[in-house]
Amino acid sequence: MNIQHLLKQAQQMQNQIAKTEKELETREYTATAGGEAVKITLTGKFEVQSITISEELMNPESKELLEDSILLSINAALAAALKDKQETMNKITQGVKMPGVF
Repeated sequence: MNIQHLLKQAQQMQNQIAKTEKELETREYTATAGGEAVKITLTGKFEVQSITISEELMNPESKELLEDSILLSINAALAAALKDKQETMNKITQGVKMPGVF
């Protein structure tokens, strides 16, 4: 294999990674907690898009449960987004660690 061919392959992979990263940013990830009492949706850019809270949790006695449910939902949605990004990028890079990719 010659250097020109390797450079061309690297450029193609870099282009595919950039394209895939843009596509991943448009995806949405939703997670729930507390038996779906709290629902969080975020984007592949890790930006929270919406928070839905059931009426049952909207009272002073449920404050701690509400806070915990929000935290759990956000962390679950972030974990799903990160896992999807890693799995998608691994398909492109075939497991080769690329600096700055993830």
